[in-house]
Amino acid sequence: MTHVFHRDARLDPPIAVKGDGIYIIDRDGKRYLDASGGAAVSCLGHSHPKVIEAVRRQVGELAYAHTSFFSTEVAERLADRLIADAPPGIGRVYFVSGGSEAMEAAMKMARQYHVERGEPERRHIIARWQSYHGNTLGALAVGGNRARRATYAPLLIEVPHISPCYAYRDRRDDETEAQYGLRVADELEAEIQRLGPKTVAAFVAETVVGATLGAVPPVPGYFKRIREICDRYGVLLILDEVMCGMGRTGTLHACEQEGIAPDLMTVAKGLGAGYQPIGAVLVAARVFEAFRDGTGAFQHGHTYLGHPVACAAALAVQDAIREENLLAKVRQTGEALQHALVERFGNHPHVGDIRGRGLFVGLELVADRASRKPFDSSRKLHARIKREAMARGLACYPMGGTADGESGDHVLLAPPFITSLIEVNEIVERLGDSVDAALSL
Repeated sequence: MTHVFHRDARLDPPIAVKGDGIYIIDRDGKRYLDASGGAAVSCLGHSHPKVIEAVRRQVGELAYAHTSFFSTEVAERLADRLIADAPPGIGRVYFVSGGSEAMEAAMKMARQYHVERGEPERRHIIARWQSYHGNTLGALAVGGNRARRATYAPLLIEVPHISPCYAYRDRRDDETEAQYGLRVADELEAEIQRLGPKTVAAFVAETVVGATLGAVPPVPGYFKRIREICDRYGVLLILDEVMCGMGRTGTLHACEQEGIAPDLMTVAKGLGAGYQPIGAVLVAARVFEAFRDGTGAFQHGHTYLGHPVACAAALAVQDAIREENLLAKVRQTGEALQHALVERFGNHPHVGDIRGRGLFVGLELVADRASRKPFDSSRKLHARIKREAMARGLACYPMGGTADGESGDHVLLAPPFITSLIEVNEIVERLGDSVDAALSL
């Protein structure tokens, strides 16, 4: 009998006892190939010796110091590393304990930034449907995942949403990808005009959409138009790279591939690779300067901001990514993964789309490929796939509501950066068997 309140109150999950590279081992000795890195977290796998040693060493030196009294050497070193590798214009780092905390901090920063500059009327944050930005009430409100929002809707602040950049379903036959991208980007300008340009504080988007849509990248030119619109109206651009960032798509930051830089950017999962809970907001120098030259204090904070052990783990993770040339490996292995998926699923009658970047890849499942009709939500195909995969020793990340927030299914793959080509083939083989078994039920 368990006293843990698990995510599903009706199920007791296997008890994990050990990590071994890209595998997790339960107490019965069963090995699970972690093809999603948990939730795109475990980018170095589960037993990297240098990261483990860095955590042990930091605990022995200094386990905790509250940031209202002290900074720490390890936090300063990690911030230096992140700024050295950051997009142009980013000048400061605000450390938190995870992605949802990072998004809450970014939203508050955007609001206070405008207040510090004498524009307190700027209060609206615009976001996109079919997005996910975290599970706190503020992050849920900004997010566009209808299923996760539904129960808590009466508690959420009002946030205007525009369409996602989701070419597979929403691009018209008479449009090129570039034309489609400009059309949906221009929804932002229309929404700013509707709300009143002087009332909008920020626009929030995942650079590559993660859990809600399943590794959907933007079409070419989309984010450049978004950046132009934000600049035109004095709106801050907040990019959520909690899931898709820190090397997951083959560059350290996914926005590098879009040729833009944000004003605020949230990172987390791959920052610490699961060895410690950590997230951060990367802050443009001009945004920080508004605080410094204004009241000075950011009216926000959590107990474990800049936790030294978490910072030590994250710094060791970032060192390993650099020293082991893992960004190049992500690109190489990601190409092999997509090729293997196309080989296995390219002609599958119920796989409508294979997409993604680097080691951030999604399969969208459909009842009919020609019409792109999704499976009925009552079938809960994604949940069946997860069960079949776990039975075969494969941990992947299936989700529902892909098509419209209610119907549709996808599987997200985000294996560790250290995944070998042999393990890529094993992932695809087990996933293929799992999908076929789930469809036969």
